[in-house]
Amino acid sequence: MKLLESGHLEALSRALSILNGDSAVQGRVESYSCKMAGTEKAFYKRFTADGETTHDLQALSPPEGVSYSRSLSGDEDGVLCDTISRKTLFYLIATLNAAFPDYDFSMAKSSEFSAEPSLSWVQGAVEAALSTVGGMRWRQLRPALWAAIDKEVLLPECRIYSYNPDLASDPFGEPGCLWAFNYFFYNRKLKRIVFFTCRAMSPVCAVDSGVDFAMDEDEEYN
Repeated sequence: MKLLESGHLEALSRALSILNGDSAVQGRVESYSCKMAGTEKAFYKRFTADGETTHDLQALSPPEGVSYSRSLSGDEDGVLCDTISRKTLFYLIATLNAAFPDYDFSMAKSSEFSAEPSLSWVQGAVEAALSTVGGMRWRQLRPALWAAIDKEVLLPECRIYSYNPDLASDPFGEPGCLWAFNYFFYNRKLKRIVFFTCRAMSPVCAVDSGVDFAMDEDEEYN
């Protein structure tokens, strides 16, 4: 995966580092091309070495608040869970490896990912997470953030996935993390993914993290 340089997204990411009295938010929004780098080509060969093709489907976990049957048998008593092609799963894992180079997500399973029901569903979840802790800064930032993501990947054409790992494999699983989310906005035609990741931390741990947090203040993001 190739990180696509964007001064606008970098500015938005800096603005997503917000400190208030109760918690601190650290966020990033980055755009990636699905073009494989040298090491990723080797990983891709290993990823498909067990005989599964890139078009084989694997089961995803349901997004939070949605209950699906985990069976792929077609049982009429339950709703089939969402699935993902092995190639798309590779892109999501490769994005995580690029975004968090100190971690290795090569063994991540499809069950650690979910397909989100809709853009409005994701926007509602993000709003619920950030509206309280982000305050005025988030309300000012919100329109520019969604406009920037739309410019990168054309949101109406995207399939949206989330990564919901267990604590052992979560890069945000250290003490002091209050909540976190990881969303992938994948445009298959453009072969591009925007990765939007965010976490809230206790103020003490946030100060120790060395991140330059912004206080809630008036500022415009165009």
